[in-house]
Amino acid sequence: MSFLDQSWTETSIHFIDFEGNAVSGIIEFGVVTLRGSEITATRTRLCAAVGKVRPEETAVHGLDAPTLAGAAPFKDEWDYFADLRATGPLAAHFAQAENHLLKSAWAYPRNAPDFARPGRTATEWGPWIDTGRLYPQFFPGPAGAKLADLVREAGLQVALDDQAERHCPAGRRQYHAALYDALAGALLLRALLQRPELAAATIPWLLQMSTLDGDKRDALQQGDLF
Repeated sequence: MSFLDQSWTETSIHFIDFEGNAVSGIIEFGVVTLRGSEITATRTRLCAAVGKVRPEETAVHGLDAPTLAGAAPFKDEWDYFADLRATGPLAAHFAQAENHLLKSAWAYPRNAPDFARPGRTATEWGPWIDTGRLYPQFFPGPAGAKLADLVREAGLQVALDDQAERHCPAGRRQYHAALYDALAGALLLRALLQRPELAAATIPWLLQMSTLDGDKRDALQQGDLF
């Protein structure tokens, strides 16, 4: 089997979620590594804010300055995130936000495999596998692409809460907690790719389909990827 034909099940996919913004910086991260049908690793922690955490943001994610006091800065995680990028494509639900925040910490990763164009290398964090872009293409409807709505529509809420009990810290087992949201996205991706019509999807094809811009999609395409 060539890399072009390699199933998504043969490559680790690292699903990422951040809490924070350009002002506060990344104040919590969650990562779920998915390989085939298995969650093989998770990681999460709080991070020191680099700027003000506004009350209206705390109302959403539940994190404030006292909660973050004493946390190490996100930039301490350079080796971890660089290794993630080297070992599999990154994924997120609406990945533009995660890509922007990651680039605000480190503009570029180490030289790493270009999972969209096999045989090449790249010094970019992306392209990303994006469930926020994939789901509307296959399941267009009034529910849209909001994470919680998709989890409910897919019948995954019980499975998500079960995984959260196993992996998420107490008090961070709800939406807008980084690892919980990363678990939600990973379960959505797994459910999508377990459908018979998509079970043979390849990583390059997933990266193409996560890119809605026609010119960028054409630039990623290398032959018949799916």
